[in-house]
Amino acid sequence: MARRDERGGDKGTDVAGPADAQSIVFVHGAIFTRRMWLPQRRELEDRFRVVAPDLPGHGARADEPFRMEPAIDVLEDALETHTDGSAVLVGLSLGGYAATEYAYRHPDAVDGLVLSGSSVNPTRGIELGTRLTGGLARLLTKPDLGKRAVEKLATRWVRNRDLPRDVKREIIDAGFYPKPFGDAGPEIAGEDFRAKLSTVPASTLILNGENDKLMRRGEQAHAAAARDGRVEVLADAGHICNLHRPATYTDRVRRFVRRSVPTEQ
Repeated sequence: MARRDERGGDKGTDVAGPADAQSIVFVHGAIFTRRMWLPQRRELEDRFRVVAPDLPGHGARADEPFRMEPAIDVLEDALETHTDGSAVLVGLSLGGYAATEYAYRHPDAVDGLVLSGSSVNPTRGIELGTRLTGGLARLLTKPDLGKRAVEKLATRWVRNRDLPRDVKREIIDAGFYPKPFGDAGPEIAGEDFRAKLSTVPASTLILNGENDKLMRRGEQAHAAAARDGRVEVLADAGHICNLHRPATYTDRVRRFVRRSVPTEQ
């Protein structure tokens, strides 16, 4: 029987690809929205069920403050509504921490994890730094001037990427949301995500940009904590490595899914 393609989704969630295909749920980082995954969605939707929700505080859910609990609810709803109940989760930065938390709570729903820019474990000395960074971000983005400055910088950054013009336009038109960056600090500070990752039975790929010096810290330890973990580094890419080198990032995700999920062998 031919597979049925679907495109659409509900408020704040993009859905594309065959309904009966292996599902991949993409979880965006702070400031950006689900639209940051457009390059990956376009390349994967012919073979996979691709789902990308907005986290609280971003995009269609901008009127909700970012908190981890409702973020997990968003992911739970995305899997229950748009997949057959399980998926490979791909998370970048804040999305990587949210994906890890979801996998910790719902290990049977996770076929695999791809974590980018989220290898730093916010415990011990890093906990204080995470709280301070969050507090500073909240202070700087509280006035409209600060928010507009971040939005302007983010817009310029996207325009300078080697992406199709319509992809740039969609990412920029979806908006940028600086406030959740500060809100996320106290939500993840003190949480031992490495210990949580160690309880997840699925395979894990730590996929980082070579130039993401800060958030790559601990990547080998992070992979070693996973039941079946490995590290891959994208050359000449920074923190938002899925937009720095979109084709290569997508290919690494595709290869990981085919290697790690039995039905994709």
